[in-house]
Amino acid sequence: MTNIDMEKIYNEYFKVVYKYLICLTYNQEIAEDLTQETFCKAIKNIRNFQENCKISVWLCQIAKNLWLNELKKNKKILVTNIESIELIGEENIEEDFLNREDLKGVYKRISLLDEPMKNIIYLKLIGNLTFKEIGEIMGRNEVWARVNFYRAKQKLKEVEENGKRL
Repeated sequence: MTNIDMEKIYNEYFKVVYKYLICLTYNQEIAEDLTQETFCKAIKNIRNFQENCKISVWLCQIAKNLWLNELKKNKKILVTNIESIELIGEENIEEDFLNREDLKGVYKRISLLDEPMKNIIYLKLIGNLTFKEIGEIMGRNEVWARVNFYRAKQKLKEVEENGKRL
């Protein structure tokens, strides 16, 4: 790839990578550190970027690998409560507070899902990624991501309507 503007890439994809790492880590500090590390690694390895891959997918794959390495190195990582996570980019504090009360319940229900479904929901809703991108990140295909997103939504509806635990 020629003429890569890493500053532009950083500005454009920082939030996507950060939100993806929040989904994986449930920890703001770790997500921030790993986001920075992701972009450092991307700069060092930009020559390995294949143009047929979306930059967001490539960056999220780097982020995921860094998180897995972090877990292997540090078995004592504590995951914080998902309710304590503040997503970046919230402009209206009052609206954020009102929405946060609703979001707490949603996040609690999402946290009850199995790991692949939970990640798919987060990647779609928080990361705003396409099913194709989600499939690529998860090492699967677009259809798999769509089907599992639908199944996860069904399970969330079940929990909401019946108060069932998954």
